[in-house]
Amino acid sequence: MTPEQAIAEAEAAIAGHGVLRPVYVIVGEEQWFADRVVAALRRASDVERTAGFNLQRLHASETSAESVVADARTMPMMARRRVLIVQGVDRWDKDKREDDSRAHPLDVLADYAASPVDSALLLLVGPKINGSRRLMRAAKKEDFVVSCEPLRRHELPRWIVATARSLGHPLRGGAAESLAELCGPELATVADAVERLSLYVGPGMPIDEDALAATITRVRLDDVWALVDAMAARDLKKTLATLADVSSSRDEGPRLLGAIGSRVRQLLKYEAQRRAGEGPSEAARLAGVAPFKAQDIERTVARLPRGTLERWLMLMAEADLALKGSRRDGEDVLATMLTAMCR
Repeated sequence: MTPEQAIAEAEAAIAGHGVLRPVYVIVGEEQWFADRVVAALRRASDVERTAGFNLQRLHASETSAESVVADARTMPMMARRRVLIVQGVDRWDKDKREDDSRAHPLDVLADYAASPVDSALLLLVGPKINGSRRLMRAAKKEDFVVSCEPLRRHELPRWIVATARSLGHPLRGGAAESLAELCGPELATVADAVERLSLYVGPGMPIDEDALAATITRVRLDDVWALVDAMAARDLKKTLATLADVSSSRDEGPRLLGAIGSRVRQLLKYEAQRRAGEGPSEAARLAGVAPFKAQDIERTVARLPRGTLERWLMLMAEADLALKGSRRDGEDVLATMLTAMCR
């Protein structure tokens, strides 16, 4: 099941028209999803009132599967169920028993999952477990595995839109795409940014690129468009002057590079849609650009020889490595990159 389905299952149990499963296997590399699923299931278990007696947080490196099963089968105290949260279960996946007479830890858990007790909620958490293990085969067959995989890059803007909408905010223009570029791919970082934007704009107000400039980048994204326009015109003097205007601090390099990267990727998407036969307004919409900017972006793309945008991406990748791996000033790295782009 997806994280959203697991959370919905927990909310249904809280509302009284659903029940929790006795075991959930929560796997995947996206920790933000896993944490939300664990928190939702914990709330639904109603364990907080007696957490001191009935809530156990364990790690596979510090306990055994046999001990976990024994704890799960222990009757709760003054509550309907015990809750056991076992982190790092993937560690047991790599366990190599010298004594073949002893069951593998994940097989011990698989045996328990086949006949669990109703008085315990067992949450087994780990980034990756071999799908051929009996535990995983049973979890997939009985649908008690929760897959918390990272979102793909193209999925992130849609997730940002949905998250902002859940807080009561529409997103305007290319704000979702820009936020994905600036703060992704880790969802914890993106979610924190959406929360800050929500507080900044106020209840029910739209989130636009001006809000991003004020709270995330400290750079107005219209100014970044001006920078890209100057690059497209091969006007090095104007490009470097614009860089000096928009780069407000020595630490601005990575975020400014992200903002430039977002614009260049939008240009690439626009160019691809135009080649596919879309008109300027529709191509702009599909590229995540406000339709009123369609003519501006059309003019920018028309200035560029074919293949230029792809070469710009390579130059940005080199600048990214320089920003992360050298002590050079961020503005100096960007100036070198922009000079090469203008040439």
